[in-house]
Amino acid sequence: MATNSHSEELVDIRDDKVIQAIWEKGIVVEGFDPALYRRDSAGAWIIRESYGNRDSDYGWEIDHVYPQSLGGQDHLVNLRPMHWRNNRSKDGYYPHYETEVVADGNRNIEKIKGCTVNTKLQKALNTLYNITND
Repeated sequence: MATNSHSEELVDIRDDKVIQAIWEKGIVVEGFDPALYRRDSAGAWIIRESYGNRDSDYGWEIDHVYPQSLGGQDHLVNLRPMHWRNNRSKDGYYPHYETEVVADGNRNIEKIKGCTVNTKLQKALNTLYNITND
């Protein structure tokens, strides 16, 4: 079901171009090649070539910001790169969630971090999915 807005179109998350577009949503860190290294929304380091690699300390997956378990779909606006452990700990929570991995210098460490989806993205997702917050 496509709509007029590009961000509201459903995408194929198995498509290499879509995966790259999602990668590019990661946080760029000055001094590091953004084609190779970025950080997720919790600040954990992720490495481009470690997509889908749960054996890597820098592996990442595609996160559905508004979780699929709540009705979130594969709309580009709803997708972002996230360290695989943070994606698992985030689970079905929205807009507040906890993550397990954060950056410490140029490495990742285990540390619980409370996070909240930014207001601008929440507004877009709330509109897209007809979400009413308490």
